[in-house]
Amino acid sequence: MKKRRSIVHTLSVMLVVTSLSFVQTGPAHAAAEPNQVTNVTVSQADGFTTVAWTPVDGATDYQIERTAVDAADTPTATPAIVGVWRPNRQVNNGSPTFADAGFNPGDRFGWRVRARIGTAEQPYSTPVFGTTLPPPGDPGIPGQNLRTPWETTQAAQFTSDVDEFAYTAAVDRLSDRVRVVEIGRTVQGRPINMFVIGLPAPAATPDAVAKTSPLAINCNVHGNEPSDREACLIMARQLAFGTDARTLDLLRNTTVLIIPSINGDGRAANTRGNSTGQDLNRDYSLIRQPETAAYVRMLRDYRPVAGYDGHEFSNNQAGDLPMLPPRHQNVAQSIFDESLDMIENHMYVQGAKAGWWPCPYGCQNGGPVGLSEETILRNTLGLKNTVNSLLELRSAGGPTRPDEGNAANNRRRKTFSALWTFNSFLDFHRAKLVDIRAARTTAIRFQSGNTGRIVFRGSRIIPAHPAPHPGEAPPPADQPGPDQILDNAPCAYKLTDKQYNGGRTDGPGGIGTTVAQRIADHGWKVVQVADGVLVPLAQPERGLIPLLLDGQAAEPWVSGERVFPTLTGPQPGPLTVDGFACLSAATVNGGVTVRPGGTLIATGSTIGGPLTADSAAGVFLGNTQVRGTVQVGRTAGPVSLIGSPLLVQVTLAGNIEGGAPYLAGNSIAGTLSCTGNVPAPIDLEVTNKVIGAKTGQCVAF
Repeated sequence: MKKRRSIVHTLSVMLVVTSLSFVQTGPAHAAAEPNQVTNVTVSQADGFTTVAWTPVDGATDYQIERTAVDAADTPTATPAIVGVWRPNRQVNNGSPTFADAGFNPGDRFGWRVRARIGTAEQPYSTPVFGTTLPPPGDPGIPGQNLRTPWETTQAAQFTSDVDEFAYTAAVDRLSDRVRVVEIGRTVQGRPINMFVIGLPAPAATPDAVAKTSPLAINCNVHGNEPSDREACLIMARQLAFGTDARTLDLLRNTTVLIIPSINGDGRAANTRGNSTGQDLNRDYSLIRQPETAAYVRMLRDYRPVAGYDGHEFSNNQAGDLPMLPPRHQNVAQSIFDESLDMIENHMYVQGAKAGWWPCPYGCQNGGPVGLSEETILRNTLGLKNTVNSLLELRSAGGPTRPDEGNAANNRRRKTFSALWTFNSFLDFHRAKLVDIRAARTTAIRFQSGNTGRIVFRGSRIIPAHPAPHPGEAPPPADQPGPDQILDNAPCAYKLTDKQYNGGRTDGPGGIGTTVAQRIADHGWKVVQVADGVLVPLAQPERGLIPLLLDGQAAEPWVSGERVFPTLTGPQPGPLTVDGFACLSAATVNGGVTVRPGGTLIATGSTIGGPLTADSAAGVFLGNTQVRGTVQVGRTAGPVSLIGSPLLVQVTLAGNIEGGAPYLAGNSIAGTLSCTGNVPAPIDLEVTNKVIGAKTGQCVAF
């Protein structure tokens, strides 16, 4: 799809509006009356018009008026005030803009702006005319000419599930850039589809897609909040068939994952929850429902580095686009910081240019929202080391959009504001991918080192900016109490066989998947022991594991046994591990040998000689220096070496149980050899620094 030029038409003469006509009165660029707004311009984008003007000294706010006109700019309808601009809409309120989006794309209008000083209305500006852009996609080109029922009915109806499936299949059939995959099924059996979009074609496997640093957009978790879903269907078409330089550049450098509706049953019934009544956005960590389990498996397999989660918000005092980063205090600082940067230094700034009003979720009397529940997707994503944000579309027009009594106007504004947000998210990902990757690398290394306290519930602070500012009213602090903090983190959790494999009643119809299945869906590594399993914290999702396995947590699956470190501080060497050893901040004066059936977990430690493990039950290193060779072979369980300085050569050979060995973010001063491992080792897209030669399965590391 070729990039369309914005249509801006500024009259050379001043016009004053009556209810039915424009009357010529003087130059457009000069104020004929005191406090009259000047230099009004309009620029067109997909589904909205950005109105900009020069501010009036002392103005309290501004009213934006729109009038439908014909090709000769003669009014064809009564003028309507469609917007109220307030100083807290944007970071640069000295350059006011307003995004007008309540119209049918392709129609022509005139716009005027007037200031108010207190309650006193000042003179209107001269009108500026423009033809809005038609719906995205050339109607004469196959693929580009696809339209959803929401588009063809001018927002009179939403796209049904049957129409979504037909549209999705058509995009898949007509574009080589697209592969549609079914990631799961709803309780009632509806497919949960995902667009996988790349150029010239998406990578062939989930692991190959993961290597492209993909980003994911979740469009419809609450069935009665459908506007983001309509935006996602339009955006999928734009990405599938667009020929403009921006689209091509984006898709050459990443893969875009779009899930139009995880909650197809709720969308069909227009209900918030799924068919069981479960709010799926309170289930992403617990994964009791098949819909959330499907999404979490997708995260495990495709490993998106960034995400957005679409919703609608009933507070009509809020901004157009409330947003929020992952706030749970177990989220790594680097993930929180990069997510907040995306909102405050990208969305706020770009929103000010386009005329949208992003703000923190809960802004302007939002109440106790935006808290730390790990069950909410933005927090689950953060705990999975994914830079991300919530998006809430303000449901009603409210005082700043008084022309949304018409349902179609309201629906168009919500959908096209979501489309703008998701496209801006793509632009942020493209511009800041190096920083996003760095934040994720830092987070995975930090989490795998099992450092610091565990917080069961409690939020990071969202800073309040001095008013007027979009960020002047953040959500509540939501700080943890003493009973929500575990200062002395365990090394692992031990589950009995009954806890791990026993039947559960917390799923649809009173039948739930086992904890074993849920752990596998999350992608955690476990070590089999004689009387149960161990779940080490020395792995990338360390911040999430205690929230589901510790009895002190707010919503745990089970109350697992806390297993604390067995060795700390200076230790004589060499050390032989026959059963279980957990080193935390330990220094071993010599090498470590893990015998068949033994388990070694080492975090923040130093091993003064070689590490040898043959037929071990499991080997985990997190932020642990090894001063001799590392040889791990024929392991009967998981292998995870993350964020560790390994000062000589590393050999992984014949490890065929426990899933793919993790070898991520290490500094290896010697050679790296990987042979006969099934599956092959993976680096989680966290680069290892290897000084020597790389051979076998790790040659690409």
